Amino acid sequence: MQAEERQSRIEAHLQKMEFASLDELSELVDASASTVRRDLAVLETKGTVKRTHGGARLTAPRSDEFAFAARDTHQLTEKEAIGRACAELIALNQSVIVDAGTTAYHAARHLESKTPQIITNSLPVANLYNVATQVEVLVSGGVIYPRLGVLVGPLATEAFSKMHVDVAIMSAGGITMDGIMNSHQLLIDIQRAMIRAAQRVIFCLDHTKFGRQSVSLLCDLSPVDTIVTDTGVPSDFQQQLEGAGIEVVLAH
Repeated sequence: MQAEERQSRIEAHLQKMEFASLDELSELVDASASTVRRDLAVLETKGTVKRTHGGARLTAPRSDEFAFAARDTHQLTEKEAIGRACAELIALNQSVIVDAGTTAYHAARHLESKTPQIITNSLPVANLYNVATQVEVLVSGGVIYPRLGVLVGPLATEAFSKMHVDVAIMSAGGITMDGIMNSHQLLIDIQRAMIRAAQRVIFCLDHTKFGRQSVSLLCDLSPVDTIVTDTGVPSDFQQQLEGAGIEVVLAH
């Protein structure tokens, strides 16, 4: 593949995804990491791409589809109910990972009286407890991706790969009986590390996520212990999940 074609593909991918890791881009264009770095340098001189540690991001995203503030206005009532119900599942003094999803954020809002320690890559979650005295907030390293309000990249993934906690509270882009999906490979790498770090994995998913396909498969259903959702979840889907041994908690 010629350099111009590689760069065109890289730019088109970033226009769609807004952020991508070096490994993701190397696989996309079937080229070495050093070749992709050179391509990114060329694109950066054009002003369309900004190189980051471990990847690249779009300089001027076209929409706010992935922006935290915009996403948090969707199904807001359901998310808040799910967040409260999820927090009720956390036993006193358990250590908790909270991922960067908006529904997980609503769970974090109710954890102060439950846990002495929250570990997160979410800037909104970290900011939520910036003056708290009862909760210690541990924030992963990584590159700040402002529009998502999240720390991403190899440093963030490495941080969670070294942790051992009681519970991980997760969000996702969709769920089918094949597994949990999400929209971005960089988020998926970090979420997989979170799942491996936790003794119990809880996904907070509003009813619109059920049956929805997303860009990438995060995991099959085997690591999932509990799903907290709202009463709009399809009853047949709930029964299938429970038949697979997953606890389904309905928030009211």
